[in-house]
Amino acid sequence: MATEAEDRRFLRLALSLGRRGMGQTWPNPAVGCVIVKDGRVLGRGTTAPGGRPHAEPQALAQAGEGARGATAYVSLEPCAHHGQTPPCTDALIAAGVARVVAPLADTDARVAGQGFAALREAGIEVSTGLCVDEAEEDHAGFFMRTELGRPFVTLKLASSFDGRIATATGDSQWITGPQARRLVHMMRHRHDAVMVGAGTARADDPSLTVRDMGVERQPVRVVISRRLDLPLMSNLARTAKEVPVWLCHGSDADPALREAWEGVGARLLSCDVSGGQLDPLSVLQALGNEGLTRVFCEGGGALAAALLNADLVDRLVGMTAGVTIGAEGLPSLGALGLARLAEAPRFTLRESRVLGGDVLHVWDRPRA
Repeated sequence: MATEAEDRRFLRLALSLGRRGMGQTWPNPAVGCVIVKDGRVLGRGTTAPGGRPHAEPQALAQAGEGARGATAYVSLEPCAHHGQTPPCTDALIAAGVARVVAPLADTDARVAGQGFAALREAGIEVSTGLCVDEAEEDHAGFFMRTELGRPFVTLKLASSFDGRIATATGDSQWITGPQARRLVHMMRHRHDAVMVGAGTARADDPSLTVRDMGVERQPVRVVISRRLDLPLMSNLARTAKEVPVWLCHGSDADPALREAWEGVGARLLSCDVSGGQLDPLSVLQALGNEGLTRVFCEGGGALAAALLNADLVDRLVGMTAGVTIGAEGLPSLGALGLARLAEAPRFTLRESRVLGGDVLHVWDRPRA
């Protein structure tokens, strides 16, 4: 029988394997699995890009007959429902594993404890409760989608020391240095989608892709534009058939523009309008309905302010450069309409460190 320390070590290995799939497996969670017998790792698996095959059958295939009597360490409760693939519980039972260790239950209503129950009914010992905080962190986007119907939102703001993202003339390249920009590409890769507002799409003509990292599966590129008044000769339009572009718009968007964007390969999602702008919750629910679990928002200021005002930012990433631009520069945030400091969104510091010539600071929404 493994000790608690051994269980933690192998479970953390399963969690680390699962993290490799972040941004690649939606709408499924990024799960890792390790098959262990007599202290030796016989098989490893992680959810494949696109969400299939799952981690457990891949790890079992590596272990082969060695899986009989072994322990399976899985970073989330094994699935128990028939989807496009058979349940992972069936694979674990058929392989003859003696024990399954997982941190916590799946919140998907199709699983939600049924996987653990099926394993126990088959005579397999099930242990839970270790590494719960790490698992909740890793699966936060998947849980948020299954419980609230929307993805986890990371808002990234790269700005000058005085909170500006461009000069009064719009000059903005580059405020932060190469190390910060490379980290942004890594963060994009770990999210299902990169999201910007229409103003940013018009002003910067961004590609919103992950570059110089050997990535095969790019994140979905999402633009929030009520009227679809975006340039049809942009980088996004020219590459929409190669890398997905989703446009969230209002029901009053010009039908001719809808047809034009669909013609270049973009996917259109109609969302509710509130106060003359697209309702941010409606936008996120539409993205969640399409399967997205983790969204990386890169502005601009109006979209960032709308998300903050609606209390829809789960993680705030700041990249601050040692340059000052002044009050005439473009602020990183649009108006929040605050009368009192007590009304201001407040986050809890998670991490801060020097990043080349810049400072990285990461803040989380306070836990309830």
